[in-house]
Amino acid sequence: MIVCPQCSAENRSGARFCDSCAAALTSSAAALQQQRKTVTVLFCDVAGSTELGERLDPEALRDATDPDQLGQFFEGLTEPIDHVMVTAGGSYYASIADMDFAQVRRAFDEHLVLPMQVAAAAARKMRPGGTLIFMTGTAARHPAVGSAIAAILAAAVPAITANLALELAPIRVNLIAAGFVDTPLSASLMGDDLEKRRQQLRETLPVRRVVEPTDIGSLAVYLMSNTAVTGATYDIDGGQQLLPAP
Repeated sequence: MIVCPQCSAENRSGARFCDSCAAALTSSAAALQQQRKTVTVLFCDVAGSTELGERLDPEALRDATDPDQLGQFFEGLTEPIDHVMVTAGGSYYASIADMDFAQVRRAFDEHLVLPMQVAAAAARKMRPGGTLIFMTGTAARHPAVGSAIAAILAAAVPAITANLALELAPIRVNLIAAGFVDTPLSASLMGDDLEKRRQQLRETLPVRRVVEPTDIGSLAVYLMSNTAVTGATYDIDGGQQLLPAP
């Protein structure tokens, strides 16, 4: 267990950044320097974003699937926006015999209805050439017991993305399809099997490492900055879909 020097939150052993405040979990400046990477951001207009963030109430949108809350949130923005990335909603895994269909409906709302609601609300506030980015998984690549709902969602969101890219042009719409990403959500789902899963991925993935949140962030910035990309689905799974199904 590692205690964050900034916010005192407890983090799992081996974590490099705090799950609560994102501070670096290292006591050595030299070690921190080794972790740093050079990043170049082109055409990404973030002017005034700090000032805008200070005026927004993070509690204003408690349930993104509530169309009234969602509409009020975007209508409350006093200035045009450039980019919106939606990561709401977790995957739902269950065999047909064990499915909770209330959770199934919730998953469909979060992954299929929500992107269209966000698109409708955000488009009225977004500058031409701005970006909508959605996220899904890669469960549709390999059928598996308990993955039916996750696979349906992963297969459907690319179609939504492509159609919205045509309807909302010149606003750009793209999709990130992620495999296993080493996040607190993954930790909660895997429980005691988390480290075993990490090691398995390090040994089998072509990239020989586990995909991390920073990898997702880097791809999102690329999609925001590259004004030639729209309607596309980008897989980021370390090459897992290239491997034989287990």
